[in-house]
Amino acid sequence: MNLSQQYDKIYRYCFFHTRCQELAEDLTQETFLRYYQHPQYQSTGKELQYLYVIARNLCIDTYRKPSAEPLSEENMPVVSVQDDDFITHVALRNALSELTAEERELILLRYVNEVPVVVMSQLYGISRFALHRKLKAILAKLRKHFGKEADGYETEI
Repeated sequence: MNLSQQYDKIYRYCFFHTRCQELAEDLTQETFLRYYQHPQYQSTGKELQYLYVIARNLCIDTYRKPSAEPLSEENMPVVSVQDDDFITHVALRNALSELTAEERELILLRYVNEVPVVVMSQLYGISRFALHRKLKAILAKLRKHFGKEADGYETEI
């Protein structure tokens, strides 16, 4: 596994949790520093799992600090999108906001960072089949949300 390819994925994961570019960069750096400081992580064949566990623990530690800023819309990145893309972006953002933090994290890991199901199931301590069921339920929620939006949109026209 090429760890340099994982850097952006770990950064996205940290940014997802912090919503602050600078903090996410710091946490990503710290994740890789801790990984490289412990050679026992590198010889087990579970490098990806260790990276995500380290990143997750660092993000959790950040939330525990009293000086951490609460998540707000101001901390969200500005995304430059076209009209149709903007509508899709807002709809997806609204749909994701209705999910729990764990559900959003599962979607990020699986579909944005493309983390294998086997790795994710080990991260969460559940079977592959339980993870598949969770992902299927989350996708059903999203489909239901988009179905409602489409219905509401059609009735407004």
